[in-house]
Amino acid sequence: MTVLIDPPAVPGHGRWWSHLVSDASHDELRAFARDVGIPDRGFDRDHYDVPSEWYDAVVAAGAVPVSSRELVARLVASGLRRRKHAPGPPPGPGAGGPDSR
Repeated sequence: MTVLIDPPAVPGHGRWWSHLVSDASHDELRAFARDVGIPDRGFDRDHYDVPSEWYDAVVAAGAVPVSSRELVARLVASGLRRRKHAPGPPPGPGAGGPDSR
């Protein structure tokens, strides 16, 4: 069980952003994000968007820094990747998806 973060490399809204994911469960990811103060609104399908100014604190809290390529590969391998416009229903209660809050 690992929470991973990639380098802040995505521009948007006048900032640079990282992605925070778990290779174990969305529940683990949500708990970690809550513990470091990342708001729920930062969750997007399978990851949290994290502004660059939070990167060092998130790593200090235990997120493992990896390349963007490795982050995506591990997310896919875990079965937790949720692409935009993915076919099929969203995860239901207990699956660690949005309905499990």
